[in-house]
Amino acid sequence: MDFPISGVTINPFILVGIGFMVGVLGGFFGVGGGFLAGPFMFWSGVPINFVVGTDLAHMTGKSIVALRRHRALGHVDVKLGLIMVAGTIVGVELGARFIEAMEMTGAADTVIGIIYVVILLIISLFTGYESLRALKMLQSDRMDVKDALGFQGVAKRVRSFRVPPLVSFPASGIEEISLWSVVGVGFITGLLSGALGVGGGFVRMPLLVYVLGIPTHVAVGTDLFEIMFSAGYGTLTHALKGNVDVLMALMMHTGAALGAQIGAVSTRFFVGPRIRLLFSFLPLIGAVMVIARLITGIAIH
Repeated sequence: MDFPISGVTINPFILVGIGFMVGVLGGFFGVGGGFLAGPFMFWSGVPINFVVGTDLAHMTGKSIVALRRHRALGHVDVKLGLIMVAGTIVGVELGARFIEAMEMTGAADTVIGIIYVVILLIISLFTGYESLRALKMLQSDRMDVKDALGFQGVAKRVRSFRVPPLVSFPASGIEEISLWSVVGVGFITGLLSGALGVGGGFVRMPLLVYVLGIPTHVAVGTDLFEIMFSAGYGTLTHALKGNVDVLMALMMHTGAALGAQIGAVSTRFFVGPRIRLLFSFLPLIGAVMVIARLITGIAIH
């Protein structure tokens, strides 16, 4: 099938398959799936600049579908998500400008590839170790049967950072926390969204759990709520730069809409640490894919 905007010819079933895969992952883990969809799109022949913008466009639609299901399950803290948006938008814009500047130097592929690998490996190793520790705690009946956290020190220190204004999030079980801590998490993930062409979910979900102390199921749903805004804003920013193939994004969304429903409903059958343990494999897979392309000299993004 010809896609005149990006100037490529791709089998539409490949795009639908990519959309379905990241839809399931997004619905289950609360991630945009860009760190997996991006490499697959590039390997399919999509130019780098269209990989970023088009993936963000498809990510926006998929997140809306999964978000509706999670909202019905009571897994979304709307107040938390809305406050994080402020930091996210600023981060997305700075990230988009960063990638434009890097493209002009010709070093974007290598620099972004290295950033990808470092961040993904850290998240994978830490989340995997912590979730295994939390599962042992559950087996010993020392913690709540639905969720457990192997490391709680970071969240306690963040909550002790009591710089006004202080806000509460009843839906997440947080009585008081500094507004700046929440905005900071949004900024970091927004920066990654704009610079790396991802929704930021593979960083935001762990940050919500480990830094802010949000229950895993609520973190997944709230993450999707935030991705809807960050990916949406990122789509607009890249569309203005001519980096979005709308037809391609719609093809991917066809598969993503179904996959997102399946992934979201599946979270009901897993405890928090089990979700995080399965999640830990995703960044590792993404890192391996990027390392492979760095070694072979194929462009990254």
